[in-house]
Amino acid sequence: MKRSGVVEPFSRDKIISGVRKACQGRPVSDDDLALLAQKVEEAIRDSGQAEIDALDIGLAILTPLRDLDEIAYLRFASVYQAFDSLEDFDRAIADLRHEDAGKEPAASGSTD
Repeated sequence: MKRSGVVEPFSRDKIISGVRKACQGRPVSDDDLALLAQKVEEAIRDSGQAEIDALDIGLAILTPLRDLDEIAYLRFASVYQAFDSLEDFDRAIADLRHEDAGKEPAASGSTD
């Protein structure tokens, strides 16, 4: 359901086209976008709601997009969450850094 009250069927293609703009120039493949759209659709179906607000779909996009590409995430979030100051970007970047700091470092594969 859109903000205007208009109800449209869910479309993976709309998810992909919206996210593709945020991924422009990033190392993200069409397969990556298709998988992201699938994850979003599964999250929506798992919610069990017959109708879901467009806002909730956008929120469902944010987490898998952040995992896929942080720059694309910032681009999408800046439009979707209507960033209107540098402080909004600073806060989003600080959140990403905080989350990255909590992740386990990848094994280097070195056996020194």
